[in-house]
Amino acid sequence: MDAGLIHKSREPGITHHLSPIAGLRPDQAKMEIFSLSVGFVGLLLISFVVERVLNKLKNGGRPPLPPGPKGLPIVGNVNDLPKAGELDYVHWLKHKELYGPISSITTMGQTVVILSDPQLAFDLLDKRSLKHSSRPSQTFIGEMVGLEHLTGMAVYDERFRAQRKAMGRILGSKVAAAKYNDWQEAEVGHLLLHLLDDPQNFVEHIKKEAGSLIVKITYGYTAEQFKKDPFLEMITETMDNFSAGATPGAFLVDVFPFLRYLPSWIPGTGFKQLAKEWRAQMEQTRDKPYAFVQHQIAQGKDNSSYLANLLDSPAQSSFEQHNNKYSALAVFGGGADTTVSTVASFFLAMMVYPDIQKKAQEEIDRVVGSGRLPTIKDRENLPYIEALVKEIMRWHPIGPMGLPHSSTEDDVFEGYFIPKGAMVLSNIWWFTHDPERYPDPMNFKPERFLHNDGHEPEADPHKFVFGFGRRICPGRILADNSIFLNIAQSLAVYDFTKPIVDGKVIEPAIKFTTGVISHPQPFEISIKPRSAEHEKLIRSIEETYPWEESDSKTLGRMEV
Repeated sequence: MDAGLIHKSREPGITHHLSPIAGLRPDQAKMEIFSLSVGFVGLLLISFVVERVLNKLKNGGRPPLPPGPKGLPIVGNVNDLPKAGELDYVHWLKHKELYGPISSITTMGQTVVILSDPQLAFDLLDKRSLKHSSRPSQTFIGEMVGLEHLTGMAVYDERFRAQRKAMGRILGSKVAAAKYNDWQEAEVGHLLLHLLDDPQNFVEHIKKEAGSLIVKITYGYTAEQFKKDPFLEMITETMDNFSAGATPGAFLVDVFPFLRYLPSWIPGTGFKQLAKEWRAQMEQTRDKPYAFVQHQIAQGKDNSSYLANLLDSPAQSSFEQHNNKYSALAVFGGGADTTVSTVASFFLAMMVYPDIQKKAQEEIDRVVGSGRLPTIKDRENLPYIEALVKEIMRWHPIGPMGLPHSSTEDDVFEGYFIPKGAMVLSNIWWFTHDPERYPDPMNFKPERFLHNDGHEPEADPHKFVFGFGRRICPGRILADNSIFLNIAQSLAVYDFTKPIVDGKVIEPAIKFTTGVISHPQPFEISIKPRSAEHEKLIRSIEETYPWEESDSKTLGRMEV
């Protein structure tokens, strides 16, 4: 792996991008550019000039692109992409201030449209979804690593539509999601047990719970609970790689696709070896659990997982087999890391806002009592907890910029030209922090979503945070149920407070990482049972949901 590409923090699942433009250190990136031969640069210049001339002849009378900064010759707005370590949603917000709610840049002929108004996002990505529901081609993570057929990355074609249809049928309704309630409650209960014995490693435990749940739902696989699970480690790393590589401009080869054809001995082409390694791991992650589910079915074992449902039909074509593998991998990617981000953000918020924590606990005690844990059935009777769920999604949305859409046809929108192939970004973070929509947006205030003294609830962030149009998250009901259970059951039995070290209170820094999925940066927290009786309640979970034997050995024997 090239030095300077990615730094993984000691907190599991948290990735910091040190160079979102090049995928390398800035000095390496410059070396890579200048090491190109004169022939390549000349060819690039000729192609650019020819393209500009043809475009002017073809589109002389078209409306202008959305406003944006003036670019450099040939490379366009390369310097207007987010810099190393810069939060992308903060960077693009500057464009709103300078150019308005819709703006654009163009880099090497690739137009990027930035939407900074939710109504514009709905109008373009929902109402005109037929033209704006594809995904941009990403050379590194898509073509070279092989994740181009993952549901979240796939272009809008037959393959994508088949995957979405399957997800909607098996996971996409309240009735379908309810089938997994017991599994969700079991894994949240196991999280509570782990926090009791080892609260310092809370992020690791959240990762364990989220990962164990989603591989159970996706593959019917039971993960190791008291040591590292090899499959969970492998699939989590694959999704971490996806998050790192899917950020627009994360690798220089995404800006200059021809770089993939350079010989590997040229300085700065270490990304080619990295892609080879990531692809090999991805293929193992994709194929091994598929073989495991086939084995389970052949052995007559009960497996009601997502993939088992897909394999329930008779002999399948190679297209269906290939699609099912990627569809299952996408279910894991859409469910695990998002839960980790949201639950960690919730822990942070409860520590920083103790009065809100107390109000939420009072509601649980009044409605549920202290003799049992809240369940999904209690949700409609817990309005403050419901408001808290909405506020945690608003306060720090899981994917602050979402995944980019791509336009499959030319379009004219709000008087501006949106060319075929344009990449469309939505600043979801701003949608949930615009003070005109959410007064006092930086403060954590669940009350904003309640009917109080004539106050009308503010806009439900669920409308923004799960995406738009034909790309809206198909597992959003399942994810929302999981977040509710984590929040309600954790608050029922635990207090979250600022740690005290050597008599001094440690004040947390409220900071978040870059990437497609954004996590809180590492923080310390004190997590303790609310009382001795609450500790007994936590211990009783082991009787209700006993630990199960792991399937790791069986999956490890699968040949692919």
